[in-house]
This record gives sequence, C-alpha cells and structure tokens, in this order.
Amino acid sequence: MNPRTARSGSVVLVATLVALILSGCSLPPNDPPTPPRTSTPVTNLPSPPATLSPRPIVPREPSPMPEITPDGFREAPPGSGLQRYIDQDVDWVECGTNIDCAEIAVPLDYDEPDGEAITLALRRHDGGEGVQGSLFLNPGGPGGSGLRMADGYGPAFVGSYDVIGWDPRGVGRSTPVDCMNGAALDDYYALDTSPDSPEEEQALLDGTREFVDSCLAKSGRLLAHISTVETVKDLDLMRQIVGDPALNYLGYSYGTEIGAVYAQLFGPNVGRMVLDSAVNITDNVSVIQAQGFDRALEHFAQWCAAGECDFGRTGADVVARVVELWDSLDATPLKVGDRELTQSLAVTGTLQPLYQDESEWPQLRQALSDAFAGDGTRLLAYADAYNGRSSAGEYGQLLFAFNAIRCLDDGDPGLDGALADAENAAEQAPIFGPYMGADLVCPLWPVPAREPLPTITGPGAAPILVVGTTGDSATPYEFAQWMAGQLESGVLLTLDGEGHGAFGGANQCINSHVFGYLLQGRVPDFGTVC
Repeated sequence: MNPRTARSGSVVLVATLVALILSGCSLPPNDPPTPPRTSTPVTNLPSPPATLSPRPIVPREPSPMPEITPDGFREAPPGSGLQRYIDQDVDWVECGTNIDCAEIAVPLDYDEPDGEAITLALRRHDGGEGVQGSLFLNPGGPGGSGLRMADGYGPAFVGSYDVIGWDPRGVGRSTPVDCMNGAALDDYYALDTSPDSPEEEQALLDGTREFVDSCLAKSGRLLAHISTVETVKDLDLMRQIVGDPALNYLGYSYGTEIGAVYAQLFGPNVGRMVLDSAVNITDNVSVIQAQGFDRALEHFAQWCAAGECDFGRTGADVVARVVELWDSLDATPLKVGDRELTQSLAVTGTLQPLYQDESEWPQLRQALSDAFAGDGTRLLAYADAYNGRSSAGEYGQLLFAFNAIRCLDDGDPGLDGALADAENAAEQAPIFGPYMGADLVCPLWPVPAREPLPTITGPGAAPILVVGTTGDSATPYEFAQWMAGQLESGVLLTLDGEGHGAFGGANQCINSHVFGYLLQGRVPDFGTVC
C-alpha cells in the first residue's frame, strides 16, 4: 500500500451507504423528525495547530504528447463559445425505473470552448412532481463513479429533488483515463512500496515509470484537462443545463473538495451543499491521512483485545501482531492459488475494511486470523476489492483517474522530496506510515501540475454543512474541523464514531440533520455532535 492507492474515498463505502439508505436506515424525506437528545452543540472546538512551513514544489517537465484520441472525444455542439454547451440538446433516455441516462458534451479546455469536446455520462432519478430542483452527487476518489448513486439515493429524495449522479471527466463512462492493466498491473501492485535494498528501490522506480508512461500512451492530451477546477466548471455547466438557479450538492471524501472548490469559484451559485468526510483543503500538514488509518487500526485492536479475538491481550499486542505479519511477508509472501499475498498487498488488505465502521471488524478479524495461520485468501480479496481487481484479473478504471486527477491538481516535491515525505509520514503515523513508502507517481507524472488555487474560503456561498467522523480512517476528523473553519459559511456537524462517511449510515441524528438541511434548509448549530 502506498500513496498511489491511498484514496480519500471508496467505492465500497458508497455501496455501503447506498445499501443502508435502501434498507431503511434513512429518515422519511418529507418530514425529518426533531434531532434526538444525543445531538449536542459544541462551542469550544479546538483551533487547528499552526500551519507548518510548506514544502518546496519541484516543477515537472512535460513529456511529448502522443497523437492519440481517447474514447469520448467528440465535436462541440452547434454555436460558439461556452453558450453552445449550455444550449445543447440533451437526450435523456429511460434506463431504469424512474431513471434516465444521458451524455453531454463539455469543453476539453475551458480556455478554448470552440475547440475539442469530451463526453460526460449522467444518470438521473426522477423526483416526481413538485421537486425543488436537482441534487448532484459525488462519491469521492478522486475517480469514483457517481452514476449508480442516483439509483440508491434517489428514492430518499422523491418529491424533493431530481437526484443526479455523474462520472466526472476522466472517469468511468465519461471520457476516461486509461493505463496498463491485467498482469502488468498485478506486477506493479505487488512491488515492495517500502523497499529496503537498492534492487527493490530500482524495481519500484522502474515499475512506477512503466505505469506512468502507459497512462500517457493510452490517454494523451486528456491528462492535461482533468483537474478538479475543470470538473467544477463541468458541474456548474450541468447546473445550467438542467435549469437550476443554484447548485444543490452532496459530496463524500474527495467529493468534498469538488464542493469546496465550487464554492470558491461559484460561491453565489451555491444552494444547499453537504460535504461529508472532508479532505484537507488547508495548508496544514500537522495531521496526515496515514494517522487516520493508524487510529482506525488501534480502535480495531482495542476491540479485538477486549475479548473478540486472540491476537493479544492488549491493543498494542494486537497491533504488534499485525505488523509482525506484514514484516514476515516482506521476505516470504503467502501463496494464494497462482498469486501471492505480498507485504504491500497485505497492508492494503488490512486497510480496506478500516474504511467501514465497527460492523466490518469481525470480517477483518477473520482475514487476519487466516493470514496468521498461513492462508492469505481473505486478506488478498480485501486488497483486490480496494484496488478494483476483478476475478478475471482486470482492474477497474478508478486507479487511473485517481492518479491522473491528483497529480494534475497538486504540485509535488520531486523524487527527493517524496522520499523525505515518506520519512515524515513514518514518524507521524508509526503503524501504516513506514509501509506506505514514497509517492513516486506524481514526481514522474508526464503532465505539469496546474497553478494552485488561492486559499479556499467559499466567498458568497450559502451555509455549507461539513460532516466529520471522529474515527474516520481515510480523512481524519481534523480535516472536517479545518474545512468548516476555513469556509466562510462552513457549519461543522460531527459523528462521534467509526468509519469513512456518516450520512446514510445507521446514525439517525446525522441523517436527521442532513435531511433537515437538504430538504428544509434547517442549519444545525456549528459543532453539533451526534
């Protein structure tokens, strides 16, 4: 496991949230009840620690662009300028019960709207008569597909919203980023991401270069135009196409970055916006993602040691046993059929269920117990689920879009800086940090990063509800505190619990507040805890 796959969102998480909503854990959408007494306003939240000095950014040299046109490139609609896209004819086609699907054109480059166009795929659940507009959804990633979210979330908002999920540019059924796949990607994932010999270091560097080069060869000029800023401009274009005067939006994880950047660029256009499991939009690096994974494993270990498993008598004993397993796999991977559970895959397999809440802990316990006994099947299956690998040995497209979007969005400190970052991560997060290794993908990425945005404050935006979970593994709770504090209209809502993602789960207090805001505009007190 390493930052090449340490996503801020999870398609598995989204499926879980959708299942919870459909199973009845959500509240009746037209009449949210009064929040229960477990909802407590907090007025003395701790201030974020002082911002640390920013790391130096090393400019990337662009690689020669291959002459390739990825799937989904198309002619621009009739007309001129951006108006040609706003006025385009959209053919919504029935594709399920109360579900319509469509493809629209958006500019490849918003600076050249009369140039090439690319395709976005949309899926809409019809809210019926009397809706107050559309509610756009994004599951995170970057690179997560939002199409199926419309199916799952739509029934909860009938009578209130048409619910629209979409695949952002570079993702899924929209014009997609493509890279190497199959056995070549198996080999890449199996590489030791925390090398301890010159040979392993060179193998990781060579493997990363091969992966990066494959993305350029298969995706070409698309790689220069899939930033979050461009996705946000697509989102405002979609808002205009469906005729909404303001954007109503629900985003998870990386989807919170989309929402925050939207508020920065189009603040007066914000309607009702909920950002769940916030990413870090500040310059503060006093808390990093790996610390969230450490905390989540420690919470699991405490549960485990309290009598739920025999890995150790204390939480520290359980963690030590897990780390011992990882270390043993460095030299001696476990055979699983014709594959191997390597150290990197075992770390990924341990991390994947930590995205969920406590309900997933018994399954993680079993996977670890099996691995201790020499059977890595379950742990490898967890790693495959995280990496999007099918039983046929092919990988989903999320990994490709994930790297392409993040490396275009963010500058990096170069190879030397990446090694220094890895050392810092190992100190800040002593459990997972040493195994995550250096993020070599972005320093080797063939497209320069875009210019950074100014500090994101969302000027002119309506209240933005930021939801954070104290035990969030992938986006530590501090990120939500910082986002809510930095956004001019941010309102913090907290779930005191486990897991990555709060709304749509079993906590009725959280569901009540989110429904109350999205449906009726009721804003909870800043700092309310459920």
